[in-house]
Amino acid sequence: MIAGVMRLVSALVAGWEAAAAQVDQEVLAAVEAQRAPLIETMRELVSIESGSRDAEGLRRIAAVIAGRLRALGGEVELVAHDDPYVMVDTPAEIGRSVVGRFRGRGRGRGRILLLAHMDTVYRRGQLAEQPFRMSDGRAHGLGIADDKSGVALILHTLAVLRAISFDDYELITVLVNADEEVSSAGSRHLITALGAEHDAVFSCEGGGASDRLALTTAGIGAVLLEVRGRASHAGGAPEQGWNALYELAHQVLRMRGLSDAEAGIKLNWTLASAGSARNVIPAIARATADVRVLRVAAYDEVERMVRVPETTVEVSFERRRPPLEASDASRALAAHAQAVYGELGRDLQVTEQAAGGGTDAAFAALKNGCAGHRRVRPGGLWRPLGRPRVRRARLGGAAAVPAGAHGDGRGPRRALVKTFVPRRLMLGSSHGRSDPGIDHARHDPCGGALDRSGISRGGSRKPARTSGDRPRNPFARRAFVAP
Repeated sequence: MIAGVMRLVSALVAGWEAAAAQVDQEVLAAVEAQRAPLIETMRELVSIESGSRDAEGLRRIAAVIAGRLRALGGEVELVAHDDPYVMVDTPAEIGRSVVGRFRGRGRGRGRILLLAHMDTVYRRGQLAEQPFRMSDGRAHGLGIADDKSGVALILHTLAVLRAISFDDYELITVLVNADEEVSSAGSRHLITALGAEHDAVFSCEGGGASDRLALTTAGIGAVLLEVRGRASHAGGAPEQGWNALYELAHQVLRMRGLSDAEAGIKLNWTLASAGSARNVIPAIARATADVRVLRVAAYDEVERMVRVPETTVEVSFERRRPPLEASDASRALAAHAQAVYGELGRDLQVTEQAAGGGTDAAFAALKNGCAGHRRVRPGGLWRPLGRPRVRRARLGGAAAVPAGAHGDGRGPRRALVKTFVPRRLMLGSSHGRSDPGIDHARHDPCGGALDRSGISRGGSRKPARTSGDRPRNPFARRAFVAP
């Protein structure tokens, strides 16, 4: 089954016409028939503003996605996230995730999880400035690259499977969350739980370059620095105050050199605030740093480096998103994707060089330990006739080639429409039997437990931020039947 869906999704994403004779003509015809409907789906999704804090917009777009999945034959539920991992920017209300399950007749012939997200970084009202439009084979619009084109890709890959009556798989699960842009504060545990139940996970976000799959991504964290001083009148009695801004500046400069390229750690201060009025010595000053790591274990190192002993200076650390680390299983699945692209006369790049962004696929990889780590018994990963036997593989960048994600409004946000053909074939060919040679024993190769953030932690330190001391079931959720 993994061979069937990967071939299909890679056919949905780029200049495949010259190589059409090498690929099943029925499949190509079904894929081509979805080109215009896919564009209309992107138009519909982009036309619904759905920022991570836009509760009404998220409800609207979730209802649309749930309805489309149900129309394709899926069992659909909307999952609420009532007990999120609270971070500095966690919305007061997190939108519900849409989960759709498609059950095939191929018992034991593959379980695939397709990930995408419906939320964007844009504020309500910005859509009027950049509505959906097509130009020179590119789809433009807010959120098109990250990640509404990925949602559309999933919907129309499933439509192709239905059109050709392909159900030689055990299960395809679709998870579209509404909080990815705020580090999946509510959905991270659901993603991890579902990832453990499937053989392969595709994160249907753009890979950032033409014809590329990403096997690794960076983990994301944040350092929150707060300094408390004493206020006084800046003109009449400045000596009676203690300037929190001065101490904040000192601490930021002290920690400005903590990036370590060799260790895969990037730490950059990005936000700062202090004071309440021009003529008042500031009593409180705050700063936030963006952190990127390539290994889960690096989180402990960052926390050690930023710890400050003074009681007047408080430093906390948020483990926002784990890194995705390459595994033998993901490399094998990527090799199969390259073979599929070869049938289309194209060259698919596979990279293990993590860029700055993160992915929900990293949460999906956590259940058996740190992201990307898997214990594999000796033996090949391939079945006869080239069908893959891959277990627990996580791939990022399976959607269309994007541009301008998270732009400031001056640059374009677009997805290259021609790249949908090979990517739909790639996903469509990703159906194959589970590999009995993979050891599924659950373990944590990092030697730590999952903390409230859902990310492995070495040792026994408490998380830097919590929303209460109550015990919790990390997989607890409430399910709703989609309207």
